[in-house]
Amino acid sequence: MSGRALSFGARAQAYERFRPGYPAELCDLVRAYAGEPIRTALEIGAGTGKATRPFAERGITVTATEPDGAMLAELRQHVPATVTTVQAAFEDLGPGETFGLVYAAAALHWTNPDGRWSRMATLLEPGGVFASFGGPIRLADPLVEEAVRTARAPFLESDEIPSPDGTPPAQDMQWPGTELQRSEWFADVQQSVIERRMVVSASDFVGQLSTISAYLELPAEEQEQVYRRIRQVLPETVEVAADITVHLARRRPPLAIQR
Repeated sequence: MSGRALSFGARAQAYERFRPGYPAELCDLVRAYAGEPIRTALEIGAGTGKATRPFAERGITVTATEPDGAMLAELRQHVPATVTTVQAAFEDLGPGETFGLVYAAAALHWTNPDGRWSRMATLLEPGGVFASFGGPIRLADPLVEEAVRTARAPFLESDEIPSPDGTPPAQDMQWPGTELQRSEWFADVQQSVIERRMVVSASDFVGQLSTISAYLELPAEEQEQVYRRIRQVLPETVEVAADITVHLARRRPPLAIQR
């Protein structure tokens, strides 16, 4: 677990305020893939519970894990009482209880790649479902996007996280689907995209940027400068593309795993 992965706690309230939630369509997609009722779920890197709520509200018993204490404290203010919360990184989770669903919302790239999928499999019931979903929030207008890129350039070349396994952006199957396809532990890998467009105020867009790890790693003075520069080039409201890329896979039965 890198320091960058633990940079969000100082902005927990902003994360809750400015990051968009997840639509009912996402839960429906995961449940349709499962093909049978999902009763229990384990969430990895739950943050402030943006993806905890929709699954818990559909009657799934969710255990939400999060390594950052400040983020977990914020989560506890917003999720149903039926949610079990645990302060732990993915790497801290030992074998024991298994779940019908294990999922990560914009958090899987923070986990250690060494033994990632064998560890994931030990957390799932045989035939259980793994889901990973998320995606960057981009300005829909290319001219506004270019203006923001220019304003940001003295401080950051990019604010996005590159593919953890180097998959080119143009490739049909994206990470983590690429790793799942290579893993002996998982089968039936699927990728789909839920398209979302929304209009937000310029201030809220900058607020959302202030929850992104690339900005949080900058010195405080530089953070203030880059936010101010970006705000100056934005119109009062902006349209953003907040598409959700969803990867689904099923744990293979133990006898199907090659040894």
